[in-house]
Amino acid sequence: MQHHGVVRAVAGTDNTVLRSQLLGPLCRGERRAGVALAGLLPGPSRLRARPAEGGYVLDGTSPWVTGWEYLDTLHVAARQDDDTIVWAVLDAGPRHGGGTGDSSSLTAEPLSMVAVVASSTVQLRFTAHPVPQDRVTGTLPLEQWPSRDAAGLRANGSLALGLTARCCELIGPGPLDGQLARCRTTLDSADPAAMPGARAAACELALRATAALVVTQGSGAILADHDAQRLAREALFLLVFGSRPPIREELAGLLTRPGG
Repeated sequence: MQHHGVVRAVAGTDNTVLRSQLLGPLCRGERRAGVALAGLLPGPSRLRARPAEGGYVLDGTSPWVTGWEYLDTLHVAARQDDDTIVWAVLDAGPRHGGGTGDSSSLTAEPLSMVAVVASSTVQLRFTAHPVPQDRVTGTLPLEQWPSRDAAGLRANGSLALGLTARCCELIGPGPLDGQLARCRTTLDSADPAAMPGARAAACELALRATAALVVTQGSGAILADHDAQRLAREALFLLVFGSRPPIREELAGLLTRPGG
């Protein structure tokens, strides 16, 4: 999903030189792309962009950068002091700057997570990292970002659906099958205003489905090599992955409601 998001960004940029250089290799899979979206997070920006001769300089951190060991192209969102988002494409990962992709101005700290470890997720630190103007795909006022973001929140909900579907397969036919079908229909039909609630419901269903799987599998589900415990840890991951404040509020409400 992240790779194709970068493909769309490069395809839609007004930077025709950058588009001609990268679009073909990205579409053919010759370059693998990921994202670093710290400049979009609520509150003071963790990743700042300041104008410099010939482009920008980036300082700060970007948490939760996925696929670091497999990437060579990174689409970065940083924020200027006037809350303008600067989007830029950087060379990154093992194929640029050594075996880990680190350089004097860009370093990666692996994150020790309880699930999805194979995703090679890191926190990136930028220290006066130069970004030439010809690598910028565009700029956007931060105030315009939430409405754009809301229109694209459906895709991450599929991860919770897939997790629930795997639990249904392992448990066998039962009530969860109908709940999964209804949850998918709700996600597919939700408009941007209803999407946070639909996304929260999908995550809550995945959490219940993995708990039900652990129960049906019995004590063996707690063994480290059992599918059920891994799926349960992945459900925890999905409670926070791809989240937004409205999704988090809806999900907290579902998990703490009376009788829940």
